[in-house]
Amino acid sequence: MNRFSILKYLSRPFKRGLLDYQKDIHPTKRYGVLKKKITILMILVTIIPLLTMASLNYYQYQANMKREVLTPIRLMMHKSVHSFDLLLEERLSTVRSIAASHSFEFLSNDANLNRLYRIFKKEFGGFVDLGVIDNNGNQVAYAGPYDLLGKDYSEQSWFHEANVKGFYISDVFMGYRDFPHIAIAVQQFNKDGQAWFLRATLDTKIFDRIIAAMNVEPESDAFLVNSNGTIQTHSKFYGNILDQLTLPIQTRSYGLLMRETEDPLGKGKILIAISSLTTADYLLVVIKSQSVLLKSWYALQSEMLLILIAGSVLIVLAVIKISDFLVNQLKDADERREFAIRELEHTHKLSSIGRLAAGVAHEINNPMAIVDQKAGLLKDLIEIDGKISEKDKFLKITDSIINSVDRCKTITHRLLGFARRMEVHFENLDVNHVLTEVLGFLEKEALYRKIIIDLQLSPTLPPIASDKGQLQQVLLNIVTNSFAAVPDGGTISITSQQIDSERISVTIGDNGCGMPPETLSHIFEPFFSTKKGSGTGLGLSITYGIIKKLGGDIKVDSKVDEGTTFTVFLKIHQQKTGVSDGEKSTAGG
Repeated sequence: MNRFSILKYLSRPFKRGLLDYQKDIHPTKRYGVLKKKITILMILVTIIPLLTMASLNYYQYQANMKREVLTPIRLMMHKSVHSFDLLLEERLSTVRSIAASHSFEFLSNDANLNRLYRIFKKEFGGFVDLGVIDNNGNQVAYAGPYDLLGKDYSEQSWFHEANVKGFYISDVFMGYRDFPHIAIAVQQFNKDGQAWFLRATLDTKIFDRIIAAMNVEPESDAFLVNSNGTIQTHSKFYGNILDQLTLPIQTRSYGLLMRETEDPLGKGKILIAISSLTTADYLLVVIKSQSVLLKSWYALQSEMLLILIAGSVLIVLAVIKISDFLVNQLKDADERREFAIRELEHTHKLSSIGRLAAGVAHEINNPMAIVDQKAGLLKDLIEIDGKISEKDKFLKITDSIINSVDRCKTITHRLLGFARRMEVHFENLDVNHVLTEVLGFLEKEALYRKIIIDLQLSPTLPPIASDKGQLQQVLLNIVTNSFAAVPDGGTISITSQQIDSERISVTIGDNGCGMPPETLSHIFEPFFSTKKGSGTGLGLSITYGIIKKLGGDIKVDSKVDEGTTFTVFLKIHQQKTGVSDGEKSTAGG
């Protein structure tokens, strides 16, 4: 099965599904509609799976990328919360160990308390001062840079909380010191059961060191807040210490909580990670910009989008090309089928006309034979009878009758020779003789219109193997077109010559109106005619088909207002001529 047969087989469902209901569409627009529908269908069939796959990959990669991004944040949060808890537990344990290992009386001594204060400040760091507070809330001993001896804490909330819980870790506050710090207080009892408290103040720089160790990006932020949303450590973007946090966060959080929200500062989407400390009423807050977190994802997203767009463009271009190719193949197939049907109809019509012409010629030949015989007999009688007056006049009349009868015989003989058969039947022919016969059909028109026919026929032209009737039809069609193209008094030149050992050529040129290039490119197409209202557009297309059937070729050159030249190339020998010896003896007759 050749390519044309395969395309014709594959095109059947398209034609049934897409053309059957388009019968009301104009034929010139039908193929454009078909091309549009095939293009849309193929684009949908290819683009929809591509978009589906791209969407699935997009969300899958996005989810995986977010997991990859969030995992380091979770690890960092766990480590940082653990560091804060460890620091506070260590400081709380240190204060507890001092209170447990020394009596109230020992610590109430300023010298003893100052010695312990210097040791703690040197060994642990971060301690601002130490104070011993009795059961009534009075500070009975103090070691530190401020004058706080004798201060009364009985009305403060931390004193009551420490009295109930046994210890207390405060929020960050300024106090008399005017710099951020926190207080840690533990409860102890004397031998007589009286409660007393050891209170230590710590600098919050120890918190800043842990946050700095988190190594957050310059575009990110990390800080502590208390359960009321008050900032406890310095924030890069969202406020200073003791400012109220404007971000909507869940302050009563247990464990790690992560969520996305819009940045109130207009930086786009941000990721907020919140984790509560177990030792104190603090929450660690880490804020990262989505553009920073998903920088690699955005780069991959851009590449994926570029690939998707490029792939879609290539698919659309390929679909357009394929659709154009398929529709052109369908159009060519339909045109060939229509041309074949038209040619078959025309052949049948010519065959019918040929049979009619043969019958008419046969019927005319019979009475013409009788007239010829009677005229001959009359001539003989006139010549024998010497008594007839004006004998020469009657002889001229009988000769005129006989010559007219011979002319009728010649015309009917040509008509029978032209319409004898339509199928290809090769025989040896003298092309010059065929040309002379064809011109015989048009000699009256040439005389009437004073058209000059310039014959330059090669006397050494070899006979060729071809079909006489169809070759006559080809030459007659071309010469008739030349007659139609030239004005009265015009010139038609006909040349025959041998090109090589395999081919001869017949050139028919005129000095008529000529044709523009756009017309010249369509003259062999079926139903294309320049004779508006009078031509069928089949003459040259049938001529072209016959020439190809006879194994030859045809070329045309034309210029507007200069004329047109047709050149017919014919093979001298055919592979299988089918010529008998009897036919060879009558070649050229």
